[in-house]
Amino acid sequence: MATAGDIGMDTAELAALSARLEQEGAAAAIRWALDRFGSAAALACSFQDCVIVDLATRVDPGLEVVFLDTGFHFPETLQFVEEVRARYHLNLTVTHPDASAAAWPCGTSECCQRRKVEPLFRALQGKEAWLTGLKRCDASTRSNTPVLAWDQTRRMFKVNPLAAWSDDDITRYISDHDLPVHPLIAKGYLSIGCAPTTRPVRAGEDPRAGRWADSDKTECGLHT
Repeated sequence: MATAGDIGMDTAELAALSARLEQEGAAAAIRWALDRFGSAAALACSFQDCVIVDLATRVDPGLEVVFLDTGFHFPETLQFVEEVRARYHLNLTVTHPDASAAAWPCGTSECCQRRKVEPLFRALQGKEAWLTGLKRCDASTRSNTPVLAWDQTRRMFKVNPLAAWSDDDITRYISDHDLPVHPLIAKGYLSIGCAPTTRPVRAGEDPRAGRWADSDKTECGLHT
């Protein structure tokens, strides 16, 4: 368990700051993180959309953005990453799994650990905070996501500026700011992960129903 000495504030202060940043909005949360941590902060982005990239680079165009290349992404995702990289001239770090991942193909029990969790841990070495595009509406497992938390596993702050946003908020922001859209969205992929374990969502299904559809898995481990 983190102590006040670990994070520079006690639990009540952390909760109060998170609530304040939520009231002030996503841009304020990003600005707080980048003012406090500067280059010791990084944004981890899945590139399902680029809303968090647009918001964050308005505050700091040079912010390091981390994309976890698992080796199993859809070609459309890799294409979208390059489109967004070019649009924002991103300071982009692309991770790759180490050789141990070869024994764990997509969908096997250790795949996400080897291809996402461990590469992110390496990418965040030396950092003091990481930003995410996590939203409460993404899944029931994320329903209590705060805007600001202490990541006990990685021993750093975790900032979720979009925590309170709805899917409609995301869609509206994309439209209002004329952002590029992942090409698979139009094909019914409403939550986009690796190709072997992601399918389009049927009418009436939860947006995340297409992820790991043939198992009881709901999270890859990055946020648990």
